[in-house]
Amino acid sequence: MTDVDIDASKAPLIEHLIELRRRLMWTLLAVFLAFLVCFWFAKPIYNLLLWPYRVAAGTDAPIEMIYTAPQEFFFTQVKLALFGAVFIAFPVIASQVYMFVAPGLYRRERQAFVPFLIATPILFLLGAALVYFVAMPLAMTFFLSMQQTDDTQVQIHLTARVSEYLSLIMALILGFGVCFQLPVVLTLLARAGMITADGLKRYRRHAIFGVFVVAAVLTPPDPISQIALAVPTVLLYELSIYAVKLAERKHAAAQPAAAKPAAKRTAAKPAAAKPAAAKPAGKPA
Repeated sequence: MTDVDIDASKAPLIEHLIELRRRLMWTLLAVFLAFLVCFWFAKPIYNLLLWPYRVAAGTDAPIEMIYTAPQEFFFTQVKLALFGAVFIAFPVIASQVYMFVAPGLYRRERQAFVPFLIATPILFLLGAALVYFVAMPLAMTFFLSMQQTDDTQVQIHLTARVSEYLSLIMALILGFGVCFQLPVVLTLLARAGMITADGLKRYRRHAIFGVFVVAAVLTPPDPISQIALAVPTVLLYELSIYAVKLAERKHAAAQPAAAKPAAKRTAAKPAAAKPAAAKPAGKPA
């Protein structure tokens, strides 16, 4: 390789690095601004996250929570602000990733990539909503039912720490949000030709078993929250089979359409290469 070839290969790499740095700067700026906003409103946001606890307690009276270290509630607000910042800035993050990757994709690939970019935050929001309105109230009801209030000798009440409650609800939101990406992941694998709808049907029982194992790992050790995660995930698995089948049909329909122009070009090539007819020889003198 000559020096000219080396210099020519350096230029695209430098341009890609400059583009990557620009996209990272916009992403970090969006996260930082969202972090400042979320930290300013950290207490109202935390009080909003306590709604499942209040529903499970079944009382309009203010619930009591504690923190056992002077800096605990401050770092809890920082963690909450960072979590909310990534959540709010996700559209900017996704758009920057798309703008960095899109120039290297064909037009058809870019059109196929956009629906998944839109479906990912929607499915994550559905998972978070299921945690907020269903799974967390059921889990807190289960935990509050373990209190001992009837005994006159020993009274056991739940007084949750602010950091532990936030860690619990954040873990559930992340777990449900990731599991709800199952249709997106399986459809992308189907487009890559790595899985088929028949294969998903064949391993349905194994997938259901794996879903319940993952739900047991990601959720608190109570059967209610585990079932609340496992049942929707199994339904999403069935939806993924249908989505993969649609992707296979589109791929099969696109193959003949792409083969027809190639066949026409192949058929036209011999005609174009046909030698001209020889001219009749002239009359002898």
